Amino acid sequence: MTPLRAPSPLRRRRAIDPDDPVWLFDLDNTLHDASRGIFRAIDRRMGAAVAQALNLPADQADALRLRYWQRYGATAIGLARHHGVNLRQFLATCHDFDIAPLVHAETGLAARLRGLPGTRIVLTNAPAHYARRVLAALGILQEFDGLWAIDHMMPMGLARPKPSLGLMRMVAARLGVPPRRIILVEDTERNLKSARQVGMRTVWLYHPGTPFSRQRNGRDLYVDARINRLGTLLLRARAGRIPGNPGRA
Repeated sequence: MTPLRAPSPLRRRRAIDPDDPVWLFDLDNTLHDASRGIFRAIDRRMGAAVAQALNLPADQADALRLRYWQRYGATAIGLARHHGVNLRQFLATCHDFDIAPLVHAETGLAARLRGLPGTRIVLTNAPAHYARRVLAALGILQEFDGLWAIDHMMPMGLARPKPSLGLMRMVAARLGVPPRRIILVEDTERNLKSARQVGMRTVWLYHPGTPFSRQRNGRDLYVDARINRLGTLLLRARAGRIPGNPGRA
């Protein structure tokens, strides 16, 4: 199998210390509140694109893209596999709009990320051009060492986005550190489950706008920590309270 491409560098590359944590951050509804505006913009464009590409009425297009999202982790994967839709072109169409006015996030995010120990990488099922624009609008692009977007998740020409177990294994292998040094921070629980299966640590950032989020106080066994705000995690980590507390792996 063709290995996962290296994460696209976002600042001067530095070696990963195998004794330091590697943080993998999801983007939408994790680093920023996508449900406040951006998801609606993507949703409108995606619904229209599916209806046009497959010549379907709006309600059938919506039902189909939801089914593909549930099955593959991304609507575009199902469209490419079952209908021959060009994945890159489809994603570019759905994410081509003015992002800056719609971006919302916690205050002081850049400073808190800057103090986070270890390596910081964005791992998102969104396309790279969109992820870069969101990070730039948030003012945190320079706080990350790399970006793994859906563009980089295509071994053998087939997209393997989160929650693919194969993707998580390739990520761990590519980083070259023990999986217990890797911490995935996510709003989507099923992505955390596959990360835990390969030995990573997991932080569930509960967001009520994330599809299928369960409104309850507990957490599953594959979740090391449950938080409601990213700032809570960043402050704890700066104080040395890293989820899972593995010590030296």
